[in-house]
Amino acid sequence: MRCASFAALIAAFVLAACSPAEEEVVLALPPAPDDRFTEVPEAPQVVEVSRAAAKTRDELIHEATKGSLRGLGVIASRNPEFKSNVGGQSHDRFWDLLRRTGVDPNRKLRELFEQPAGLREIDGQRWYVWPDLAAKDAADLIPEKLTFQDRRRLEELIREDGIAKIRAGEGYPGMRTAIAEDGTWIYFVLGQDGEE
Repeated sequence: MRCASFAALIAAFVLAACSPAEEEVVLALPPAPDDRFTEVPEAPQVVEVSRAAAKTRDELIHEATKGSLRGLGVIASRNPEFKSNVGGQSHDRFWDLLRRTGVDPNRKLRELFEQPAGLREIDGQRWYVWPDLAAKDAADLIPEKLTFQDRRRLEELIREDGIAKIRAGEGYPGMRTAIAEDGTWIYFVLGQDGEE
């Protein structure tokens, strides 16, 4: 009996579905998104650091991990043109002053080397710059020109005050460091002071 009533139910459904008197129902799905306008995150550009620069970077990380400002000073003294400040103070004295004001140069240097490296060419020489965002020209640092990930990193690195400086036409205003392709440590500065 159950099979007969089930069969009758199916037959009634088929007849109702095929009846010309009923209105046809059409389901409309939303259009598929247009991939041409979907922002696809760019793959981060990885800069491969030369062996000599990597050796210097590793030596700096070693000294910074020990907390040795003197060790950093010894490495800096290998390059008479090395810059740490525009005031002309000795590197050790300047870094000690920074530490006493709450900015630990050893910790900052280690944090910089945790960021990807950027590449910059200065007077025909290749410099590896940490963080990579500091290697960009000021016009390319405007947050709207960056990927979402880089924009977020920039905000974390230099905060709103730094972004305001970039919008005013200044270059990267945060702490940064650079090592030349031949392994020479070029600068460890705050702002644009290293490239003047």
